[in-house]
Amino acid sequence: MSLYTDLQQVLDSDIVTLNKAIAVAEAESADAGLSMLDTLDLDGYHHLHAARGELLHRLGRNADARAEFARAWEFADNELDRGFLARRLQELTEQV
Repeated sequence: MSLYTDLQQVLDSDIVTLNKAIAVAEAESADAGLSMLDTLDLDGYHHLHAARGELLHRLGRNADARAEFARAWEFADNELDRGFLARRLQELTEQV
C-alpha cells in the first residue's frame, strides 16, 4: 500500500484512492476497503459500483451487492464490462 500512498502524494485523485481501496481490501479486509470506497465522490463511475458490489458480497451483504452490480451495469459504457457485470449479477441472484 505504500506505493499507493506515494502515488497519492504525486497524483491525489479519487481513482488512485479507488485502486488503493481495492489493495487494502485484499491485504487487510473487505471492511477496510469498503470504508475507503465510501469516501469517494465517483457516483456514476461503474468501476466504483462494481468494486463496492464485490466487497459487499465478501461481507455477506448480497442484497446490497446485487444493487451495486446493477448500478454498475447501468453506468457501464461498453459491452464487455456490461457482460461481466450481468454475469456477476446473475451469479449473486442465483445464490439467494
